[in-house]
Amino acid sequence: MTCISPKIKGLFLSIMAGCLIFVSGVSAADAKPVLILGDSLTAGLGVMPEQAYPSLIQKRLEKAGRGAVRIINGGISGSTSAGAYARLKWYLKARPGILILALGANDGLRGLPVREMEKNLDKTIVLAKESDIRVIIAGMQIPPNYGPDYAASFRQVFPDLARRHNIPLIPFLLEGVAGMAGLNQADGIHPNPLGHEIIADQVYPYILESL
Repeated sequence: MTCISPKIKGLFLSIMAGCLIFVSGVSAADAKPVLILGDSLTAGLGVMPEQAYPSLIQKRLEKAGRGAVRIINGGISGSTSAGAYARLKWYLKARPGILILALGANDGLRGLPVREMEKNLDKTIVLAKESDIRVIIAGMQIPPNYGPDYAASFRQVFPDLARRHNIPLIPFLLEGVAGMAGLNQADGIHPNPLGHEIIADQVYPYILESL
């Protein structure tokens, strides 16, 4: 019987383990969390935590055999782009592999300067890329409460950032949901469970593409 040295045996076992990981389709990159940095739309204000779109995306990933990928719901109600950089810096300890940047809605609803919002989001994207995090930016739109010029310049910030940093853009996070009474709560702003289902349907393919 041929004897195998412990060193060779250890090398063989390491190679086999690597093959098993490759075959299963789970890599180190796949296992890194997906951070969704947002406001009340992401936090799921007014619905149960399991009904918010980040939780629904987690369920879709598990159903697709991607359960190793964890979704981090980084939504805080009322937050604006001003806190984006500091919040991402805090989340770096979780070592996210993908960032969905879904902030800006409250900036627009409060009529805050568009250029400041752009600077805040730009700075956050730079930090993410320097930390080897793939970024997806979610576009936002607002009603013309502050005039059509403000609404147009606000809307343009997101595709401009996507082009500047060569990152994927979700054109409008609330596409098909905004303004639809049957998909929103009584306030007409925050999605109900059905609205969150539609948001999850929109965001999920972008995550799959980035994994």
